[in-house]
Amino acid sequence: MQKRQKREEACIVNMVDRFHYNTVLSQVFSPCGNFLAASNTYGDVAIYSLNNVTNPSDATKSSNGIQHPLHHVQPLEGSDICSLSSTPKFLIAGGIGEIRGQTWESVTGAKKEKPRFKILVPAQRERSEQTDVNALQYNSAEEQLCAGCGDNNIYIFNMENGKLVRTLSGHTGFIHSINLSDNQLVSASEDGTVRLWDMRQSAATNIIKPFENPKLNRPELGKWVGAAALSDDWLLLCGGGPRLSVWHLRSMEVTTVFPMKDLKGIHVAKFHEDRIFAGGAGPHFYQFSLNGQIYGQIPTSACTVFSAELQETPQRVLSIAGSSPYIDICTTFNYLDQKLSFALQS
Repeated sequence: MQKRQKREEACIVNMVDRFHYNTVLSQVFSPCGNFLAASNTYGDVAIYSLNNVTNPSDATKSSNGIQHPLHHVQPLEGSDICSLSSTPKFLIAGGIGEIRGQTWESVTGAKKEKPRFKILVPAQRERSEQTDVNALQYNSAEEQLCAGCGDNNIYIFNMENGKLVRTLSGHTGFIHSINLSDNQLVSASEDGTVRLWDMRQSAATNIIKPFENPKLNRPELGKWVGAAALSDDWLLLCGGGPRLSVWHLRSMEVTTVFPMKDLKGIHVAKFHEDRIFAGGAGPHFYQFSLNGQIYGQIPTSACTVFSAELQETPQRVLSIAGSSPYIDICTTFNYLDQKLSFALQS
């Protein structure tokens, strides 16, 4: 389901209950690793101190022991936020037709300031509405920002001046996910394809169609691909309606199909060292070996997981979020330690 549809459904709920009936679409850690930012369907970004999360005190917890954010910010001035990313200086938010950047110093500190920059997504003549920025990735080597959008395109912007460097076209459905590894980018789309791109070119270098593989196809869920990731070892991870799978990039052959019977649709798929993390429409967030062995099943607060971020230092944290007013925190990566509330402490 497209993110805009999820937001429209959420907006039916009375705004008084906006944090009770909540969906978190995106998360990102600060460059120092001591803060977590999470965006919801109403344009709010909650900022959490990970020092408080990993070393909780009574002063930072509510009566039920659940942590609350330090505060909320609205980098898009209350407009929808579809995706988040980070540079060493900026928290970047992707919305409808635009991308804005706000300094981490202002986001995490007491001094509030307006966003420092705005990038407009090119408008398409055949579209009557502005496009969603569904996925963001920062390319630190080239100081470029990649944006996977609802108009089926991936746009690459120069972070210094905000100008469009290149447009990657070819998908025929909106972009769900993008992931970078060196100069290679992978994109997952509603059209059922996973495309590999050389960042220096405008045409895809390879196209994979998981739904055409009988081991992966789940026709009752559709052919869409909700998540894709690249590893440093020439491996591609992808899943959506089709089952989660690992592909060998040089041979373009499937090496592993993962056993997740209770996961009806995949929205998160990540490599981490010799492990794979995955989640979606199901009651658990999974941890696998590369050959498909299940290392862990973490029960989740959200009935559908849309976002998961993990880091090793300076705080070891796995943060899982989705269609829930709570964010699940795992400091061991194996079991749920605590929950964060999206709502401010009353």
